[in-house]
Amino acid sequence: MIHIKDLKSGLGIFKALSSDIRLEILELLNHYDSLNLNEIAEKLGLSNGAITMHIKKLEQSGLIGITTAVGKHGIQKICYINEEMLTVELKNRSEVNVYDVDIRVGHYIDYYADPTCGLATKDSIIGEFDNPRYFADPQHINAGIVWLSKGFLEYRIPNYLKPNQSFNELQFIMELGSEAPSYNNDYPSDIVFYVNNVKVGAWTSPGDFGGEKGKYNPDWWPLHLNQNGLLKLLRINENGTFIDGWRISDVKITDVNLKHNEDIKFKIGVAETGNVGGLTIYGKNFGNYNQDLIARVLFNINSK
Repeated sequence: MIHIKDLKSGLGIFKALSSDIRLEILELLNHYDSLNLNEIAEKLGLSNGAITMHIKKLEQSGLIGITTAVGKHGIQKICYINEEMLTVELKNRSEVNVYDVDIRVGHYIDYYADPTCGLATKDSIIGEFDNPRYFADPQHINAGIVWLSKGFLEYRIPNYLKPNQSFNELQFIMELGSEAPSYNNDYPSDIVFYVNNVKVGAWTSPGDFGGEKGKYNPDWWPLHLNQNGLLKLLRINENGTFIDGWRISDVKITDVNLKHNEDIKFKIGVAETGNVGGLTIYGKNFGNYNQDLIARVLFNINSK
């Protein structure tokens, strides 16, 4: 992940993204995983010389990487996306400190699940499909995908703050989707978020996406099942609660009962009314983003 903490430090990336052609190159690499220069030029209908300049700017910005391989016509340059996520802090947080914790999507501390439901590691299904009993199997901590039609998953986030430090913001980054039998690209589901048992807001997933293999799904994962979700950023701070910058509630960080000597509980559940379309959470080795649930704590160091 590329994390830009101040706008000036991100100038090279912003310049790289200011070209329609470079954006098209990134879209191609996202779709095909990797391409050589000839393939990119051919797909965009441009000369190799024109493409080379754009590739150089993308490489200098850190957005793509380049490796070499021996092909039919000699050594070829192979391009690929170097980072999967870009975040920009528009508000100056020069006095704010931060720590991140990666939580496996199967490393929940509590759950409730109704079929259709299940969980799987990168190697196999845990237990069997649609049997909630296997959510208690010790192997659940290794799961890279978890899905349920009704219910919730609750995670424990470590709290490393010291007495002279105070919470500034909580962030949760995760790949989410609905849960339909097989898959259904038009299958809305109201997914609800809680911190320390306080409901902070909800987001409507538009569907349970399939039909095209998820970028990181293992080879054995069936194509007739869901393949990927949408990457979402949930933020709770002094101004309210937001999903991808959109306010979803007025719940502030001071409302969620954060204490210095207690861990943080984060729960994701399916709404009991409205669009009850289930929940799927994708972790490493599944979906389109090779990451688990990322919990980020931003905090201040208070003067004595």
